[in-house]
Amino acid sequence: MRFVVVGITDHPQPWFPPEVLEIIKNGKVFSGGKRHHEIVASLLPADATWIDITVPLDAVFEQYQNTPRLGRGDGGEVIVFASGDPLFFGFANTIKRKMPEAEIVVYPTFNSLQMLAHRLVMPYHDMRIVSLTGRPWQEFDKALIERAEKIGVLTDREHTPSAIAQRMLDYGYTYYNMSVGEHLGNPLLEKVTTLCLEEAAQCDFGPPNCLILNMNDHKLNMNLSQIIINDNSCPIHGNPCPNHFFGIPDSAFVLLDGREKMITKMPIRLLTLQALDLPMRHVFWDIGFCTGSVSIEARLQFPHLTICAFEVRPECEPIINENARRFGAPGINIHMGDFLQADISELPAPDAVFIGGHGGRLKDIMVKILSVLADDGVIVFNSVVAPKVTTDSRQLWDEACSELGLQQDPPERIQLNDHHPITILKCRR
Repeated sequence: MRFVVVGITDHPQPWFPPEVLEIIKNGKVFSGGKRHHEIVASLLPADATWIDITVPLDAVFEQYQNTPRLGRGDGGEVIVFASGDPLFFGFANTIKRKMPEAEIVVYPTFNSLQMLAHRLVMPYHDMRIVSLTGRPWQEFDKALIERAEKIGVLTDREHTPSAIAQRMLDYGYTYYNMSVGEHLGNPLLEKVTTLCLEEAAQCDFGPPNCLILNMNDHKLNMNLSQIIINDNSCPIHGNPCPNHFFGIPDSAFVLLDGREKMITKMPIRLLTLQALDLPMRHVFWDIGFCTGSVSIEARLQFPHLTICAFEVRPECEPIINENARRFGAPGINIHMGDFLQADISELPAPDAVFIGGHGGRLKDIMVKILSVLADDGVIVFNSVVAPKVTTDSRQLWDEACSELGLQQDPPERIQLNDHHPITILKCRR
């Protein structure tokens, strides 16, 4: 099949070059969103067939494939109208993915973020682009954690400018200004607004819209000057601080019942992350997260990761949520309840797993992990030698690895101050 994909804006009277007008004049089958149909309806031939692009997309492509052949050898032709540049998170990419053998011709126009940058007279060659249109928060959170100075965001009805602003405020990324473009290209409805995040969180913006976040250096410097952490204090109450640490001080975390022993100590935490080879991994599972210190450290140091954190104690859920906000670590997927009873079939399969707690069921947990672990995945466990511990966790680990046929890496033993020695254990298939 042949697809001619034509980019348009929201202008109610679109302009097309003569070549495109001739293609439209001779076309028979057209496609696009309902809004696109309204814009171009007056230009279509009287006998035109229109196929709406709606979800599920598989049904749309089934209609394309069942389109009668229209005089181009042994393939039909569909003229598709799409927003902006069809190759910029656009429908031409979808065609390439769904029908890789199809012939595609593209006639682009400016995409919405380009148009917004033009309205703002803002250079955009250095802009980080994130699409939240039908997508999760992962790439947006990554851009925040990496402190991208300029972020262009494509929105949808769930990821609205106000929802985005509120998420940034919740996790302490307060040092950006937000510029929102509504109905760009429509001379009657177009509106461009620049405001602070507190204002944006309280506003309603008409769809379709997009936005650009621009870092405010003055606000960033103020934020940095307010981060006060020492041996006895935490970040200023009510003012979360985003990632400015390589190794978060233990005293900065909210703890479980204030118990200092219920946290993986910072040097151990960093060595554990090193053992997990996280720069090369994609999906990390933290089983028995307690305060969330390992998940949060991993999120901040390796924001490309998808992280799933598991914990059986319900009192730990508000603790990890507060700590994640305190340190600007959005996007940790939290799963409460007994891991051995959890349905993991729909979760992204891990290639790195840390077992922070096992309740004497270490082997059973490892069996369940192995049912989904990637072929090159690793499991890491920290064994503590303590005089009151009745069951030797190192022995449980060795027995489980032997029975399950797992290959162990050389262990790493470390002792901090007067704490009991800890052995970092690692295995793979």
